[in-house]
Amino acid sequence: MEKVGKYQVRRKLGEGATSEVYLCHDPFADREVAIKVVFPDSLADDENRNVFKKLFITEASLAGKLLHPHIVQIYDAVVDEGISYVVMEYVDGGTLEPHCNPDALLPLNKIVEIIFKCTRALDFANRAGVIHRDIKPANILLHGETDIKISDFGSALITTSMVTQVSGIGSPAYMSPQQIKEHPLTLQTDIYSLGVVMYQLLTGKLPFQASNNFSMMYQITNVEPQPPSSLRPDIPPAVDRIVKKAMQKELEQRYREWDEFSRDLAGVISSEQAAQKKEDFADSEKFNILRGLPFFANFADAELWEVMRVSSWQYCKPGKALMFEGETGDFFCLLASGEVKVIKQGKLLNILNAGECFGEMAYISRANGSVRSADVVALSDSRVITIRNEDLDRASDICRHKFDRAFMAILVERLSLSNTRLIGV
Repeated sequence: MEKVGKYQVRRKLGEGATSEVYLCHDPFADREVAIKVVFPDSLADDENRNVFKKLFITEASLAGKLLHPHIVQIYDAVVDEGISYVVMEYVDGGTLEPHCNPDALLPLNKIVEIIFKCTRALDFANRAGVIHRDIKPANILLHGETDIKISDFGSALITTSMVTQVSGIGSPAYMSPQQIKEHPLTLQTDIYSLGVVMYQLLTGKLPFQASNNFSMMYQITNVEPQPPSSLRPDIPPAVDRIVKKAMQKELEQRYREWDEFSRDLAGVISSEQAAQKKEDFADSEKFNILRGLPFFANFADAELWEVMRVSSWQYCKPGKALMFEGETGDFFCLLASGEVKVIKQGKLLNILNAGECFGEMAYISRANGSVRSADVVALSDSRVITIRNEDLDRASDICRHKFDRAFMAILVERLSLSNTRLIGV
């Protein structure tokens, strides 16, 4: 096969029972894409194949809707008599499956970081009315050390759809008790499945071992798994507790929301970093810091991940100079924690606290090389986020718009404060 529609085929990536996947080039967008081409007889009109047709159309219907840095983006879809295919983002990396082998386990901190990113992606999907229903290592792509992309939303339950959804689908080993019993499903079914994935990544084994699906399903609904630490002694009690809560059989005892799951994972990462006194930041820590800062109150999750991508982070000790009066600057900073002082001609102008920004006129004026009007020096141990103008220019339009709005609010607040002081005089 040389072409799929307008896309030039590079090579075949793989093949399954109902489809094959090709690496292709999109000549219009000038990018590599992965295209899932359905075997023609998979969409033939009989009872079993009708189920697959519904699943394919479900995935195709999500084209352009789940725009998140940790979800494989669906660009286009064609459902036709001659050929049916889905055009997806190409991720240059394998799935998590190899790291479920006891001989190829990832370090604990990387596993927690990966699962954290999965929770944020699945929370985004849920807010868009989508429950994945088939979370497993094969559907989570790993790019780099801890970057992930969740794929294969063909089995998804779209809660906003009026179309009858296919039931009883999923991979038995990762199904929640509610899936097995064919109860109405909520986001908690994906929470359970991600708990199973976390267990397997930590230990190299599934929580339940069975020779057939019936035995597996019985264990999922009736048997309590061993804690992961019984198979990997270096796993701390906090991680055991997270896995146990995610995999609770009863909905009332399981995590009710993705945010709760995410917070517990971030707590583990923060504790480990504090103990090791590292001067680098885990992505989960960055994300939670940004979400807690008033400056980013109106930023959606996807935009916060963008901010992380275009920013650099550093620890600063007291006395460290961050900006100099009279120098040219093409970046601005936000204070994640600590205090800094603003000095002009040796006189103290202001003290800034966590959540405040400085040097933003270099961006607002849109003039690279604008001159700084004051010195900025750390007063205490501080964490500083730096964003260069040229990096922010590469962010999405909506992300830049959110920055513009946040800066405008700051300028209005400062103008109002100046007027108040003048009136007082």
